[in-house]
Amino acid sequence: MVGSVQRVHRTTPEAAVRMDDEPKAWLDVGMLAAGGLPRTRIATLLFLALDFLFLLTSSGRVRTMDELSVDFQAESLVTRGSTAVPQAVAANYFYGKVDRRGQPRAPYGEGQAILVAPWHVVARILRAVLPGIPARSKDLFVDVVVTSSSATVSALAAALAFWIFCGLGIDIKTATVAALMLALGTPLFAYSAWFFSEPLAAALLLGTALVLFTGGEQCSTGLAALAGVLLGVTVWVRPSHIIAVPVFFLALLIRDREKSIRAAITLTGVVIIFGGAYLLRNQIYFGNLLDFGYPQVAEGGKHLNSFETPLATGLYGFLLSPGKSVFLFAPLVLLAIPGVFRLAKRNVGLAIVAGGTPLIYLLFFARYTQWEGGYCVGPRYLVPAIALLCLGLGPALADATPQIRKLAAVLFVAGMLVQVVSVATSFMEDQTTGRYYDARWNYRMEYSSIRGQASLLVHYLASSKPARMNFGYDRWFVFLAKGGVARGVLAAGIVFEFTGLVFFCWRLRKALAELADSGSPHAANLPDDMLAEAKIAEPARG
Repeated sequence: MVGSVQRVHRTTPEAAVRMDDEPKAWLDVGMLAAGGLPRTRIATLLFLALDFLFLLTSSGRVRTMDELSVDFQAESLVTRGSTAVPQAVAANYFYGKVDRRGQPRAPYGEGQAILVAPWHVVARILRAVLPGIPARSKDLFVDVVVTSSSATVSALAAALAFWIFCGLGIDIKTATVAALMLALGTPLFAYSAWFFSEPLAAALLLGTALVLFTGGEQCSTGLAALAGVLLGVTVWVRPSHIIAVPVFFLALLIRDREKSIRAAITLTGVVIIFGGAYLLRNQIYFGNLLDFGYPQVAEGGKHLNSFETPLATGLYGFLLSPGKSVFLFAPLVLLAIPGVFRLAKRNVGLAIVAGGTPLIYLLFFARYTQWEGGYCVGPRYLVPAIALLCLGLGPALADATPQIRKLAAVLFVAGMLVQVVSVATSFMEDQTTGRYYDARWNYRMEYSSIRGQASLLVHYLASSKPARMNFGYDRWFVFLAKGGVARGVLAAGIVFEFTGLVFFCWRLRKALAELADSGSPHAANLPDDMLAEAKIAEPARG
């Protein structure tokens, strides 16, 4: 009978020890596999909930020269198959240089324009099929759809941060909270409403960090190549992001030492290919490898693409000034900075990236002539670096005492209020009054967008008089209504986005509650590299 069958195992003491360890090892592997599905589900729901939120709060406007230049590039790419911007010249919004063939070129790489081209295509399709869009507002409608790309990449950045936190072994709920803090309590929220390149760069850099440092005990050459592609694309978004490459390279070498030499070489080689292609672009367009297409001078005769700002001035501006301080616009960095040291205990390579990249960006852009970033809110050029620095939030919250958690809540609320004020009204309405730049186009250190835009918000809340076009509440549906777009079309858009927000927030909350009810073990979120460390001995057979 089956019940009477007995098997005798002859084992040595060492084998007995291995067998004693087997249940734990197999259990660890099972828990690791079980953790993958909840993480994927939560990450997807988090991304969708944030995307719909950011779509609702999007300004839908393309106003500054940097935004317009990329918008024209993407439009030309879709309509003419070229990134030349003759329409910018016709509209008197040209910033850049004329290439050797007489074509006007924006001074930025084609990376962002290529990536947002699908939004342009969708915008043109919707513009053609939707009723109630008058001719004078058709371009405004396209701007709304194109600007929504920032909402999507900002939500993606938060989802990638969530994946990184889970890869560090942080439990899913804490990882979700940390990702939401990054998404809503830092300038990533505010910049999701505009068409600047910083949210896209933040997502690409976080994607690079995820690929390099949470994929296993050591990085394979395939993952290193993928990370190199992400960094290369980031350089094609803005060439200044090349300064992040040495940090990732050194972080990889320091974490894995001699084991990572091949991966580090692969990473660097791929980035060099992208960088070389960019220099070749410069040669083809302007006859000089190092001519990136910036005009010699801009407003006030300033050489913007230079490094004429005293270091002390730039550091003061980024750290202490009321209009650009990282501590005012992202108060959560006060928690993230000590969190980086806790991060180092979990993943030293990731800690080097999270701590080193912001430092490099700070020192680089503090010397940049237009360090303030032109017309914008807060420390624009540091937004991608702030996103990386906030990777320290996960470990800080995971190991936090009740007092630290209360501090985190206070910093989060403060940061979120700053973002809400920043996107409530148009920063251009406040900054084009002479308070932002002086007569020589020098940034005024005493300027505060928090104070200025809060005053505008209070003014419009207290006023019953409708604001003119480009004034008042800075929401896509507000100015499209002023542009004569049918109220039914706007109502349908608002209902769609609000319904999506409510639905995916409900699904996210439900998924987190089910995770708690299922008693899913904390170990289900152990970092992936622990799989390689699990010593699973084959059962002894006798």
